[in-house]
Amino acid sequence: MKLSHFKILLEQLSELDFILPNGHKVPSHFHITEISQVNKKFIDCGGKIRNEKAVGFQLWENADLNHRISPKKLLNIINQAQRKLDLQDAEIEVEYQGDTIGKYNLSIENGIFQLLKTQTACLAEDQCVTTPEKTKIKLSDISVSNNCTPGSGCC
Repeated sequence: MKLSHFKILLEQLSELDFILPNGHKVPSHFHITEISQVNKKFIDCGGKIRNEKAVGFQLWENADLNHRISPKKLLNIINQAQRKLDLQDAEIEVEYQGDTIGKYNLSIENGIFQLLKTQTACLAEDQCVTTPEKTKIKLSDISVSNNCTPGSGCC
C-alpha cells in the first residue's frame, strides 16, 4: 500500500487496528515510534545496481496500556514527516517486533490494516541457475502390477 492511499484511509477511520499474518491483533496500545524514508541501493546476483524506496513505519508496544494513537494523530505525524523528511509516495514497509524484527507489507480489509508477510526473491532470474522443483509422488498412489517395466513410471 502506498503512503497516499494509507493517508486517505486514515481520514475515513475512527480507530487504528493492525492484524498480524497469524491472525493475532497488534495490541491497541501500540506506538508508531518511527516513520522513515527508506532508500536501499544494492546490487543483485546478476550484477545489476538497483534502487528501492519505501516509507517505513515501526510499530512498538510496551507496558503503557493507556496509550492509543488515533488515525488523526497519525495523519498529523505523517504530514510532519513528509515536510521534514521529504517522504515520497512509496510503498509502506511496517516493522514489528516478534521473535525478531519482522518486516511486513500492508493492506486493508474491513477497516483493519493487515500486516502481510514479505519474502525474498531472486531479482535476476535470467541470471540464476536454479534447479526446478521435482514433482513428488507417494508410493501408495502408484498401482503396481506384474507388467511394470523400466521407464514406465510405475516403479
